[in-house]
Amino acid sequence: METWRINVRSQKLLRQTAPDHWEKLGGRGLIARILLDEVPATCDPLGPFNKLIFAPGLLVGHMLSSCDRLSVGCKSPLTGGIKEANAGGSTALQIVSLGIKALILEDQPTTSDWWIIKICADGVVFESANSLAGLGVYETAEKLLDRYGDHNAISLIGPGGEMQLLVSGIMNLDKDRTPSRINARGGVGAVMGSKKIKAIVFDASAGRKAPIIDPEAYKTAHNIFNQALLEHPQTAIYRDYGTSAMTKMANSMGTLPTRNFSNGQFEKAEMISGEFLRQTLIDRGSPSNPTHSCMAGCVIRCSNVIADVNGKIEVAPLDYETIGLVGSNLGIADLDTIARINWTLNDIGLDSIDIGAALGVACDAGLMKFGDGQRAEEILQEIRNNTPLGRIIGNGAALTGKVLGVRRVPVVKNQAMSAYDPRSVKGTGVTYATSPMGADHTAGQTIRAKIDHLDPKVQAQTSRGAQINSAGYDNLGVCSFATFGFAVVPEAIRDLINARYGWNIGTDFLQVLGRETLSLEREFNKRAGFSPADDRIPEWMTQEPLPPIGSVFDVSNEDLDGIFNW
Repeated sequence: METWRINVRSQKLLRQTAPDHWEKLGGRGLIARILLDEVPATCDPLGPFNKLIFAPGLLVGHMLSSCDRLSVGCKSPLTGGIKEANAGGSTALQIVSLGIKALILEDQPTTSDWWIIKICADGVVFESANSLAGLGVYETAEKLLDRYGDHNAISLIGPGGEMQLLVSGIMNLDKDRTPSRINARGGVGAVMGSKKIKAIVFDASAGRKAPIIDPEAYKTAHNIFNQALLEHPQTAIYRDYGTSAMTKMANSMGTLPTRNFSNGQFEKAEMISGEFLRQTLIDRGSPSNPTHSCMAGCVIRCSNVIADVNGKIEVAPLDYETIGLVGSNLGIADLDTIARINWTLNDIGLDSIDIGAALGVACDAGLMKFGDGQRAEEILQEIRNNTPLGRIIGNGAALTGKVLGVRRVPVVKNQAMSAYDPRSVKGTGVTYATSPMGADHTAGQTIRAKIDHLDPKVQAQTSRGAQINSAGYDNLGVCSFATFGFAVVPEAIRDLINARYGWNIGTDFLQVLGRETLSLEREFNKRAGFSPADDRIPEWMTQEPLPPIGSVFDVSNEDLDGIFNW
């Protein structure tokens, strides 16, 4: 497979064979390697020396269930360090079908024009996107599908990316051509906007499936993995309830962020629970759908489609992180209101976690009241209109807290925490604190670990294993929920990789990938100026007990500083 480099200033493509030391990396690990090799760690993230990298995982390309995810990375304008954000949908599959191992956008235009990059097997073409400038994601995607055909994959930004807001993401089409799958975190959309690219259209109609060296061995490993995944009880739970299944669990553990992380339980959690959501969608009927897949071949189908009582689609999907940050964190207990806010965030192209956290901070500052969904929607319109208040909120929770003078701001490395309070699930708190990515549960979630989540002495070890495995899976392009299958048959990773590539890797390949990736990422951050002081939970969380359990985050700094001493 080739590396495709596109210089957005000269609008030229350079196709190269990837260097040998990139060969056995994919997704997140490949991004880390490229950034460390090629990007000055102290550069301006929104300047010409930063690069935006699209890197599918090593297992992407054959519709292996939940294993066609796309990583996008760069130096983050939000954290100032390394960033990888991954998403489902159809983009990664088409990139691999074009024979591309990594797509790298380089340099920066000197004009104010906006561009579409059309990529096909023959190369790339730049076409004007000036007529799309300022349009929301949904209208832009519709126009692009009309122009180029609905067989294409598309990665695009909304007004948030055009305005280079620090929590803007990159939207991708799902298998039904809805632009709903977002590389959300860390401002990757702002970097795409800084390069004046409104959209990338991937046309793999003349491409081909990635070769498999040993088809029979691959088929055997594929079947073993699929069987393990289908038989795992979590698969049925996520099929029926999606990620919103976490709402009741998190609430019962006292870790559901409520009213700007001032409480770990929400008195109206039942009204935003997965069970309530599922029954609501069943009662409303089509086009509502409680069970939906974002990518072809997925057997879990944890996504959903939310329509209102009149049958108008409000958003697809509505996930737990949005329910937690936009719902309970804002004191909002109405799923339709949360869904409308989610749609607007998608249309602007923003990370719902960081905006939800920013709105929680705004509540503490008196700019809105907890529970006031209408006011939240009004503030989102301020973001769309690029007003001063809109730019403050649109740049995320960290900046919002600084400007508004609020101390209770749930961020690490300037990135907002997701919907698990670190004072009650302290292993995830260790991940928030120490991950090179900033606060990010997908970098090492520990809520399902069989430990005492309040015991500070066991959290570093638990987080270490979760972070290593998560970084490994992000190299493979594996959804978090597919990991349930691989946990039962870990040898399937070895067998799938060896059959596909003809390598001779061992059963520890996942951990080898994870350790290498984390080492590369930490080295980049070190060069960018990060120190152990950046690997900390906010001080107020070490002092302010979390109701109702009364716990603070009390994992020692010694444990935090030693987590990567393997």
